[in-house]
Amino acid sequence: MEPVIAIVGRSNVGKSTLFNRLSRSRDALVDDRPGVTRDRLYAYVHHGEATFTLIDTGGFEAFSQDPLTQKIQDQIKLAIEEADRIIFVVDGRQGIMPTDEEIANMLRPFEKKVYLAVNKIDGPELENLSAEFYKFGFDPLFSISAAHGYGVKALISQILQDLPIPPTGQQVKEEAIKVAIVGKQNVGKSSLINRILGTERLVVSDSPGTTRDAVDTPFEWQGRSYLFIDTAGIRRKGRVKEKLEKFSVIKALKSLQRCHVACVLIDANEGVSDQDARICGYALERGKAVVLVINKWDLVKGRASQKKALEDSIDRHLTFLSFAPKIRVSALTGEGVMKLFERINMVYDHFCSKVKTSTLNKALKEILAKHLPPSVGRNRPKISYATQIGTCPPSFMVFVNRPDWIHFSYERYLLNQFRSCLGLESTPIRILFKKK
Repeated sequence: MEPVIAIVGRSNVGKSTLFNRLSRSRDALVDDRPGVTRDRLYAYVHHGEATFTLIDTGGFEAFSQDPLTQKIQDQIKLAIEEADRIIFVVDGRQGIMPTDEEIANMLRPFEKKVYLAVNKIDGPELENLSAEFYKFGFDPLFSISAAHGYGVKALISQILQDLPIPPTGQQVKEEAIKVAIVGKQNVGKSSLINRILGTERLVVSDSPGTTRDAVDTPFEWQGRSYLFIDTAGIRRKGRVKEKLEKFSVIKALKSLQRCHVACVLIDANEGVSDQDARICGYALERGKAVVLVINKWDLVKGRASQKKALEDSIDRHLTFLSFAPKIRVSALTGEGVMKLFERINMVYDHFCSKVKTSTLNKALKEILAKHLPPSVGRNRPKISYATQIGTCPPSFMVFVNRPDWIHFSYERYLLNQFRSCLGLESTPIRILFKKK
């Protein structure tokens, strides 16, 4: 397993900026508002032949009584426990603050190597501002500018020198089934992840928008590897008012782009909303396999009329996802949660399926025998053969004398027949028509 390095510090000292520089990404939200990074955010980092896991944490606020802030503090302590090394970030321009001292006191009992990064030191002429931080007793100390890169190379070089880093560590990353947990706000995405992992890996609160970052969590179950992506809740773009929230929505949509399977959570108590349908539409437009996860099932269990209303709303709003499997779960009680993996495995296997050309064309012949494409005037398009041109999702090229004569209703017929005849019932399929 890769070594783990955690970045800790109070709010707004530049932790996420340093995380993004070290991971060469924009995975952590960066804003000048305290408390922007709420969850532990993970990234796989490669420097030369070295690989390690980097954790960004929420801002530590020692004297806050806010319940959500208390949960964030618990997350920070969990991150410290997981880590092999700690980067403690402070603000060199502001000097030592009471919360910095609280964090230093919290770190000492762990007896882990701590690298003190005095941030916002933009050049050697400002390094004298770092002197007062030596009182914490953490050695070595680095004067850095996370925003501009000053001193960061020296920091990471020292960390890599100290760590027994293996030459490779990408197995889980490359072989994992990537699963995006998506849904409207406050539908229980983080609660579901935490139920699967058996720990409060993600901050859970009743307030909409608690999970702002798209957080990746590796997991193994019965010999298969998964990478769960807990996205920020997707709202309609017209309702996104804050710059910060808008960036979270964009990141959630990007998480859909890089996943294999999208688990779309639907609130059993509320049924399928227009917003749920839009989220499913986002996933389908991007060609992702979809599992419909009906969460909060414990609230409607035993209520026949409410269950009927739920089924009706699914049929009414999600006709375009009739092929997607459904599963009823309760993230609160755990009911049905581990069975979710059976659905994920099934749709992933279909999603990645390769079909022999002979099998494909035998199926095509049977499909055409049942229903030829409709005529255009006195002429009928003639389909010759088909070949698979891609997977994830399965994509097929159908050769026809006049592609422009294929009506969209017949294309839909072919899609449904291919699913049925080729054993691809639970995955989206793409068909392209090419002139022969």
